[in-house]
Amino acid sequence: MKRVPYASLVALIVATGLMPSRPVAAQTFKQAQMADPTSAAQQSLSLAEHGKCREGLQLLRKSATQPADKELRLKAGVAAVRCAISREETTAAVEAIQMLNREFPHNPEVLYITTHAYSDLSTRASLELATTAPDSYQAHELNAETLELQGKWDEAQKEYQAILQKNANVPGIHFRLGRFLLSRPNPPPEVAEAARREFEEELKIDPRNAGAEYVLGELARQEGQWPGAEEHFAKAIKLDASLTDAWLGLGISFLGDGKPSQAIPPLETYVKLQPGNPAGHYQLAIAYNRAGRKEDARREAARQREADERVEQEKQKAGSAPPPGDAGQPASPPS
Repeated sequence: MKRVPYASLVALIVATGLMPSRPVAAQTFKQAQMADPTSAAQQSLSLAEHGKCREGLQLLRKSATQPADKELRLKAGVAAVRCAISREETTAAVEAIQMLNREFPHNPEVLYITTHAYSDLSTRASLELATTAPDSYQAHELNAETLELQGKWDEAQKEYQAILQKNANVPGIHFRLGRFLLSRPNPPPEVAEAARREFEEELKIDPRNAGAEYVLGELARQEGQWPGAEEHFAKAIKLDASLTDAWLGLGISFLGDGKPSQAIPPLETYVKLQPGNPAGHYQLAIAYNRAGRKEDARREAARQREADERVEQEKQKAGSAPPPGDAGQPASPPS
């Protein structure tokens, strides 16, 4: 008797309908998944719970959006993030995180998993950077930032300076070094001048650095150099109109320079952007008063009092003692 080859026998069985082919089986499963997304979501969660992330991840990503049951979608999304992180699939993890925050904004579990996921991704990226490109300026910059956070000021400063010795024209490093110098505890008197030089060097490399222009404006304002402060604040605003403190700094500089009418527009912009900050209302009340707009000055003084009260209430809720600052400024605008 002539033997039928195994492959031919399988083909014959499939053709007669006694055994489904793999494509038909896969298609049937996909149709079942579309017909019953809840069952598919439960199956994906079961795979994840049993540590089968490789098999379940793709199904989890679909299950996070398909079932009508929001609680089931939430569980599937969280499981998808955890599985993606465990398998080091960054794209899948980020997509799941974005979906969760879009579908479940302000949800405590979503915020918790988001915090840990991004922390894990950050740690892995930094380790990969240190392993694959340890001599790059980016690796040294990351190391400098870490040292700065640890309060190792001298070591951090040496890292920033070492970067500039090898890569003098890298954008952002002079800015970071200048900001670092100003943030050091108990800085020596000459630190402001050293920081100023760093910010000026940064602008030579990157003329569109709004942050450098802003800090130069602040340094000039603190020294009473009003025209210089006005120039830097105005440039910072032109480069980045969302830099709210630059509007406040510009208004204060105009006031210091004896130009209350010119101070009013930037201060009005600031209080629109930051209505809850008493400092803005206080400075605007001064500007109105000096410009002869007494009624507007009284209105802003009242708004300052209201803002002060809200700030005080928030402090009491937080259980913190009110630090000295704007809340202690007089409510009525001085002349």
